[in-house]
Amino acid sequence: MRDSGSLVPATISRIQSESKEESAAVTRLYSYILTHDTGFAPNPFHGFCTLATCKPKIRKTAKVGDWVIGTGSKSRNRNGYILYAMRVTETMSFDEYWSDSRFRAKKPGQAGCWKSACGDNIYRWESITNRWGRAEDSYHCDYEIWRDTKTDRVLVSDDFIYWGGDGPPIPPEFGGASILCTTQGHKCRFLEETILKFVQWIEQFEERGLCGYPLDKDSPIASKTKEKLKSANGPTSP
Repeated sequence: MRDSGSLVPATISRIQSESKEESAAVTRLYSYILTHDTGFAPNPFHGFCTLATCKPKIRKTAKVGDWVIGTGSKSRNRNGYILYAMRVTETMSFDEYWSDSRFRAKKPGQAGCWKSACGDNIYRWESITNRWGRAEDSYHCDYEIWRDTKTDRVLVSDDFIYWGGDGPPIPPEFGGASILCTTQGHKCRFLEETILKFVQWIEQFEERGLCGYPLDKDSPIASKTKEKLKSANGPTSP
């Protein structure tokens, strides 16, 4: 395993090179329904909004400069509301994410608080066992490793707005098209005009970064998720 203190210069150079290449591509918009907003996926804490688990198809194809948004669900009475919007400013592998000192605080269990429990920096490759290792006390169980790690890619943003349960309603149309995803999966086929109008709408908000709390922070959904993890993982070390 690499030194957890920082990335080596060669890795930093490669990431910067990839970021420049990706920024030159046409901007895309990815929209999906955020059914469980616990602060885990996405994780909006510690100065960065990161998508490191779930949504493997989005993590596989989204590039630097693209936008990813999560909207509310009908079951939580937030249909038509935006929960977060992030412009991808960096991408990296799980090992790079695990080793980067900027994201150390995103490892679960670092501070013993609910924000720490939501840490999404949970995967690293274990060369001895030749398999993915998962951090203890993470929201995801062992049976979810395959789904998460089939896309070895983390989306990072330092240009985002995370409202959580306090997000505003989304205008019905941007350039004649709705950006709301209405089914499982995601929606990403938009005209450039639609994306441009969406970006203009987002940029009208003065706030940036963490502007609210997760919708399901203290909900029964989050509690059931934690109980499921305890049951699946068994007792953890103190």
